[in-house]
Amino acid sequence: MSSLLKVDSEIKTKVDAFRERITSEAEDLVANFFPKKLLELDAFLKDPAINITELKDIHSEINLTVPDPILVPHLHDGLETQNAKKRKLEDGGGEDMVGGTKVFVMPGGMMKSNANLVDLIEKVKPEIRTLIEKCNTVKMWVQLLIPRIEDGNNFGVSIQEETVAELRTVEGEAASYLDQISRYYITRAKLVSKIAKYPHVEDYRRTVTEIDEKEYISLKIIVSELRNQYVTLHDMILKNIEKIKRPRSSNADALY
Repeated sequence: MSSLLKVDSEIKTKVDAFRERITSEAEDLVANFFPKKLLELDAFLKDPAINITELKDIHSEINLTVPDPILVPHLHDGLETQNAKKRKLEDGGGEDMVGGTKVFVMPGGMMKSNANLVDLIEKVKPEIRTLIEKCNTVKMWVQLLIPRIEDGNNFGVSIQEETVAELRTVEGEAASYLDQISRYYITRAKLVSKIAKYPHVEDYRRTVTEIDEKEYISLKIIVSELRNQYVTLHDMILKNIEKIKRPRSSNADALY
């Protein structure tokens, strides 16, 4: 049957070569890369750097000294009290008159990040990016295997679509891990800025240690989830590989 759409032969050859390359790469990912990577991540989960029991060991010193308190004399004179109240009202009510410390430069130069967490994040981020890229390749492969739309005999196609949906979900979850890391840095930077402005408030300092501990626990969970996603994808695709590669049986008419 002649084609209803004229396609340039040279372009068609290049597209076919692209499909073959994606197929070869994706099949190698499922058969070899996924199981290899899940074993690597499982070994990483046993690394001492990610199994610290005393979370105080990952704390980072905040080298901002508390300034000496400034004593403000009480205003006993009636006239001075009235003038003070007038100035307070002109300044906007004066409910919160604590202005904080003006920060022009950090005493010790640049305020460093938590080195322990930065090292761990730099190890985890490439693993997240790798999962996203490999999932995208396998997803493209399965999508290219989906046959043209027909009425009936679509059970294999539904398996292909579920596989694509699972790969898309894993991609989205992995991307959210990167967002989580960015939010950690932004939140910590705001808190350190607060400490620089209000060095006498202990709660800000405690909050920094709390989010550091939370991020450390989150990073271990992320590594565990990356491993689990490799396991799930490898298992799901292998169990359904026949329907994924041949979604429609050629002898369907013989069943009737």
